[in-house]
Amino acid sequence: MRELRIRVLAGVFIVAGVLSWAGARLWNSIGTLPSVPLAAPIVLAVIAVILLATALSLRARLKAQRERRPEAKGVDPLMAARAVVFGQASALVAALVAGMYGGAGVFLLESLDIPARRDQAIYAGFSVLAGIGVIAAALFLERVCKLPEDDDHDKGATSPA
Repeated sequence: MRELRIRVLAGVFIVAGVLSWAGARLWNSIGTLPSVPLAAPIVLAVIAVILLATALSLRARLKAQRERRPEAKGVDPLMAARAVVFGQASALVAALVAGMYGGAGVFLLESLDIPARRDQAIYAGFSVLAGIGVIAAALFLERVCKLPEDDDHDKGATSPA
């Protein structure tokens, strides 16, 4: 399984942000700009909390397993792999959504004197922050589930022969 690369996530965020900003300018010139839903930052924050709780739970279980505690519950490798895949998918979607709301938020900064637009800009800003939280939690989850022998394999694969 490949690791998430921050460059890929940043690229998705930037491309989505630029396209969203351009789309918001175009849409606003044609008609009314769609609103940023209040639920967007809430849903992203819930996903971040779920990923963080999963990572903390797995980290505690893996630590107990390494210390060979008698009450330690083992971690099913397939379950850990599924958690990592969920985290990676969530991070990619969060980068896309945060970029999209970030671009819309940058466009909305031009008209903060209108109360409705100011509220939309605030929701967009919170959505970007929550998206970054999802990405951080996903990277933490991936780090928790990384096997020690993955480090040795990666070092051997990257060295020139």
